Formats: sequence, C-alpha cells, structure tokens
Amino acid sequence: MSFVRLGMAALVAAVTLTGAVEAQAQNKNLLWVQPMRDHPVHRLMQAGFLSKCQDLGYTCEVVGNPSATNYDVAGSIPLAEAALARTKFGAVAVYGPGPDIYPYIGKLGNEGIPVVTWHVLPPEGSVAGLKAATGEDIADAGNNAALAMGEKLGGKGTIALTQGSYNETENVMADSFRKTMAEKYPDIKILETQVEGFEPSAAEAKAVGILQGNPDVTGAFSTTGNGVQTWSGAARKAGRDVTIIGMDYIRQNLDIIKSGAAYGLVAQPLFEEGAKTAELAAALAEGKEVPYLNPLPAKVITAADLDPYYAILDSAGQ
Repeated sequence: MSFVRLGMAALVAAVTLTGAVEAQAQNKNLLWVQPMRDHPVHRLMQAGFLSKCQDLGYTCEVVGNPSATNYDVAGSIPLAEAALARTKFGAVAVYGPGPDIYPYIGKLGNEGIPVVTWHVLPPEGSVAGLKAATGEDIADAGNNAALAMGEKLGGKGTIALTQGSYNETENVMADSFRKTMAEKYPDIKILETQVEGFEPSAAEAKAVGILQGNPDVTGAFSTTGNGVQTWSGAARKAGRDVTIIGMDYIRQNLDIIKSGAAYGLVAQPLFEEGAKTAELAAALAEGKEVPYLNPLPAKVITAADLDPYYAILDSAGQ
C-alpha cells in the first residue's frame, strides 16, 4: 500500500507541477489597450512596450480603434474584450488619460485582472482596479516648458496655448505652464487656452486663425504631440516668427526642430513609458508587488539635443 500511496503522491505532485507550469505559461501574455491606436505618439509607446515584452519573454498584444485622429473608447473596449475572450492575459495595460475609460479599468479589476496605466499618474485609489501607473511628472513637464519658453522670449511677449483636447494630462500640464510663467515671467501674457484637436489640417487652420487674430503672439506652446507640426505650419502660412515648444520626440517633430522651424519640445518618455508599463504588468502577472506610482523624467530638448532621440526612434523602427 505504501508504494501505491507513493505512486499516487508522485502523480498528484506531477499534475500539480504541470498545472503550475501551464498557469505560468498562460500568464506570460500581456494586453495593451489604447484608443486611437495608430497615432504616431501612441505607436512609439507601443514600440517600447513590445520591445520590453520581448526582453522579458512575454507574448504581448496591442488593441485599440485603428485611427490616428479619433480617440474612441467605445470602439476600443470590444476589441479588448475579444482579445480577452481568446487569450488568458496575466495583466492588462489600459491607456487612461481621462475618466471615460475608468469604468472599464474597474471592470477588469473586479474580474481579478491586474491593470496598469501609463502617460498619466492618477492619485492612488482614485481609479478602481488600477494597480500601478507610470509616466512623466506632468506638472513638471509644464513647468519645464514654461522655463524654457520664458528664457527664450527674454521674459516678454505673448504666448498662444493649445491642447489636443481637454483631458487630465493636458489640463494639468497647461495649468502648470501658466503657473510657472506667472511666477517666473510675469510680463509674459498667455492667451486663453484653445483646443487644436487631433486632425492635422483642422489644427493648423485653428493655429493660423489664432495668429491672424493676435498679431502680438511671439510664442506658442502646445500640450499635444502634433503641436510642433501644427504651429510650425501655421507660422509659415501666416508669415510669422514664433517661438514654438510642443510635445513628443516623434521623427517629424525632431526634423522640424532640426530645421529651425520650431524651438523645442518636451521629451515625454514615450518609449520609456511603454517599456516600464510592460515591466510593471509582467511583475503583477507573476504575483509580485509593485509601487503604485512610477514617475519618469521629461526635459525640454532643442536642436542641440536631438541625436539620442533619433537613436531611440531608429532602435524602435520609427
């Protein structure tokens, strides 16, 4: 009987081990959910995520409405649900720049799926189901842009301020920009914030209108990724000399700064955010504890600082 018991014990142990290995293999999958999936800034984030997934030995999938201009949460959630129905994911990364997607994060959390977000840093406990967040220090990014712009303008002039939309990320950055400018460069006037949107031709037309209606504008700060292109194109069409600072080291923006058509940009850690998101999601999938807040630095870069960012883009195939 003792041999039978030993045999049964060995069988149970083998089945248990096999189940554990299978469970671990199932959890070697991570899902990335990002509305407006094909925006060039978003694709750079995804490149960082997928690169780190490969380094970590994870299989990762990216879903979201296939558009570069239309931020569609309602169109993205069914794509995420379809992915979850066919694959068991150890954790899910959900792009959460505003409250419209928070209920979905809560739903995933209620289902026992760890969720990470990036590019925004919601206060801990403010989004149900959210286990970790990484991204730039948004207020510090606005502060850095204000210091660079104020110095370049010599402490005087008028600045146009535009956002892609009113959302948690851009609102905080714009508010920080205004606050720092008021404290450090009180003689600089900032116009009322306007929304340029995400459609390039419409955004440029909006910026041209701002310039034509405000002949005193000498600077422009945009809190969205296409802002460098928006304002450089508008300045060219309006025949104006404008000091432009925007966001994001996508190749088009670097080329514009290199040409002298814009002054600089906030080097949001886009590739780095994606990589950190994968790292956090993998740790959660493995049952590890991670810090909730994981801020990353974001400095303003100008023409002299571009080479390392071109190298990042080259490595990411962007």
